[in-house]
Amino acid sequence: MSAIFCVVMMLGLVATGSAQEKPRVVVTTDPELDDANSLIRYLLYSTDFRTAGLIYASSGFHWKGDGTGKKLSVPNREYSRWGLNLCPCASWRWAPDEHYIDLAVATYAQVYPNLRVHNPNYPTPADLQSKIRWGNVEFDGDISKDTPGSDLIKALLLDDEPGPVYLLAWGGQSTIARALKSIQLQYSGTHEWPAVYQKVSRKAILSPSGDQDDTYATYIHPNWPDIRTLPAGVGGVPLGYEAQVTVSAEDSVYYSTDWTRENISNRGAFGALYRVWGDGKQMVKGDIFDYFGLSGYTAGQLKAKGYIVWTPPRPKGEFLGEGDTFTYLNLIDNGLRGYEAGTPGGWAGHGASAATAATGQSPLPRVTINSYDDLLRLQEARGRSPSPDPDFIPAAQYGLAARLLWSVTPTYAGANHEPRVSVRGSPALSARPGETIRLEGLTSDPDGNAVTVRWWQWQEVGTYPGKVTFSNPTALATSVQVPPDAAQGQTIQLVLEATDNGTPALTCYQRVVVTVTR
Repeated sequence: MSAIFCVVMMLGLVATGSAQEKPRVVVTTDPELDDANSLIRYLLYSTDFRTAGLIYASSGFHWKGDGTGKKLSVPNREYSRWGLNLCPCASWRWAPDEHYIDLAVATYAQVYPNLRVHNPNYPTPADLQSKIRWGNVEFDGDISKDTPGSDLIKALLLDDEPGPVYLLAWGGQSTIARALKSIQLQYSGTHEWPAVYQKVSRKAILSPSGDQDDTYATYIHPNWPDIRTLPAGVGGVPLGYEAQVTVSAEDSVYYSTDWTRENISNRGAFGALYRVWGDGKQMVKGDIFDYFGLSGYTAGQLKAKGYIVWTPPRPKGEFLGEGDTFTYLNLIDNGLRGYEAGTPGGWAGHGASAATAATGQSPLPRVTINSYDDLLRLQEARGRSPSPDPDFIPAAQYGLAARLLWSVTPTYAGANHEPRVSVRGSPALSARPGETIRLEGLTSDPDGNAVTVRWWQWQEVGTYPGKVTFSNPTALATSVQVPPDAAQGQTIQLVLEATDNGTPALTCYQRVVVTVTR
């Protein structure tokens, strides 16, 4: 087996991560700076996906206009809040030469020769470039006409390739909505419509960063109520704006200036492209909402300069935001199988908040904060909790750091790579109450590093409400007893976690699902 990592090598089963089983993914994204950062991580993890589309999209925060001078104003948008009255506008926060997706792919092309040394499954730059399309970007929530982006999504949903198409919406969902509307217009009222509706409803899986242009609420859900949403949200890695406010003191290091500079900003072309606080950049010249590139100013001084300061400035070089990364963290091939039916959960958390994501409630809504005192009050209100268990933040951040290191390292021996982990037998077991289950894990490391393991129960994603105890949670071979009060049909989710001692330390998992029988 070549350099494919976090691969689950089950005896008698097909290994996950094979080309046939990688999730097929379409990214739709607007030009918010945290989208640009999310795209960098996405491309560094593009070994784990079959990227079918990279599509420019609009939102309530960004739209291009149609070039005719036509103006638009939608109620309760940011240009009419905080005492503002800035629209109707011919466009909103959109650069005349916007090309951030093309720039990210061009930067990927620069580092691709190094990346493929570390994993030959990275897609070619030409393949990624061929997937770029322009979607419904002219106006906020406009689904009145087809675009190259909506045409691509429509074709993917109607083709005969089996398996789902994951539709990531980092901005508004208008391009996705237009694809669905075009399908409805073509087939509604024909004898083919029931079959087409069922096919598309099974195939399309939304993974949205809220309903940023209201098209989910106004079109998608009323007309396509059976389309599912990828579970995510609870217990996931915080990466949105102000993420560093809510994480534990121990985890806050992964958002700090020093950690970000060492592991991200100083890592070649991709690291230089990644946005951080005070980096001197601005997505759109003159944007009064984008003061993030400035450093050395207080919130009051920024407001005096005319900026809308909804979160106070942070130290120069500190983590800024990847607010849309959670839409694909559960698709990553780390062994948690976070997107499989019946086992939802991964680095993006599990599915208790899926409905919230689908209906447009942002994981971290924007609030206006005028000072660090306000920030401290917000932090106190939200709470800086102890590190959770499981705590995915170190593993996810070190995973990004490793791939950025790959991008600047031309030899395989010059960087660390994920260990491999598997469990003997099937990852889907059944057992009766009171029965003892014996488990045996297997690990190896492509760099010859030492690997430590621990077994843990992911109680939040199992349906058995109680706890189980491992005979030896830090050994490859262990056992666990199904509790006597477990009911038929309940599931107990067990995870074997393996971490190497390389730099940075990298982690993979294998999940075992126990179904209780009688």
